[in-house]
Amino acid sequence: MSRDYDYALERRLRELNPELHSRFTDAVFAMFNILSNYKLIFPDFTDHTELHSLNVIDFCNKLIANQINKLNADEIYCILLGCYFHDTGMGISKTDYEEFSQQIDFKDYFNTHSKDDLPAIIRSFHNEYSGLFIEKYSKFLELPSEEHLFAIKQIARGHRKTNLLDKGEYPIDYKVPNQNTICLPYLAALVRLADEIDITAARHVHINFDFTKVSKEIDLIEFMKHEAVKELVVTEKEFIMKIKSNDEKIINGLEIVAKKMQKTLDECRLAVNGVTPFEITQERVTVVKL
Repeated sequence: MSRDYDYALERRLRELNPELHSRFTDAVFAMFNILSNYKLIFPDFTDHTELHSLNVIDFCNKLIANQINKLNADEIYCILLGCYFHDTGMGISKTDYEEFSQQIDFKDYFNTHSKDDLPAIIRSFHNEYSGLFIEKYSKFLELPSEEHLFAIKQIARGHRKTNLLDKGEYPIDYKVPNQNTICLPYLAALVRLADEIDITAARHVHINFDFTKVSKEIDLIEFMKHEAVKELVVTEKEFIMKIKSNDEKIINGLEIVAKKMQKTLDECRLAVNGVTPFEITQERVTVVKL
């Protein structure tokens, strides 16, 4: 994949609308380091800081590729903020947790997860907590309109679980006050895919990570799986996961990850291809053992 796509969204936004580009950079500055709060709740978890958000943006650039000229400034602005703040729900305060929980439809979750603690609940619904966090603190983001807030919130929520085929939640041509339209299923699908494929060893926040200090076996296995993925290559037609490990449990675990990634890819293609003016060109996930 050409390096010409590096910072493509940021560069294109600055070219199309310097004011929106400035709003984006100001919003990031205003909320700087807020994503690092997840470590207070998930000290043994893989990276969900601004570094992960930047990786998600980078993967979005690669997924969009030459279609970037079809995106308007408002779409670019919304996906950039949606990417950057999609995991804010992982580090919410106890006060926000209690407030937001009153607004979330948990359905029958607690019937089968009655013993789940706060971290488990947040992990399961963090996309919803992220959306509510963005809404509550939108004044700090200085968003141009309520319509932009809705779009960014939906993109952030859409990085997992939500139904991208629901036209009420994800209209194809959602209009903002300047009459530009935002293709919400495409933008949310991009963030969902980009989040899904950010699984390489670089996902660790600790340069010299000591696996013996991880408190739960499940978290240890997750770190080891990330460690085994040496590279995730995005081509026009596929995602190539390059892995290296002598541990059969890790290799088998990554095969399951690849199947989950394929399922997400198929769902995102269904929501976008032939339905919107855009296309997700990748068709398959390939695992390559080094």
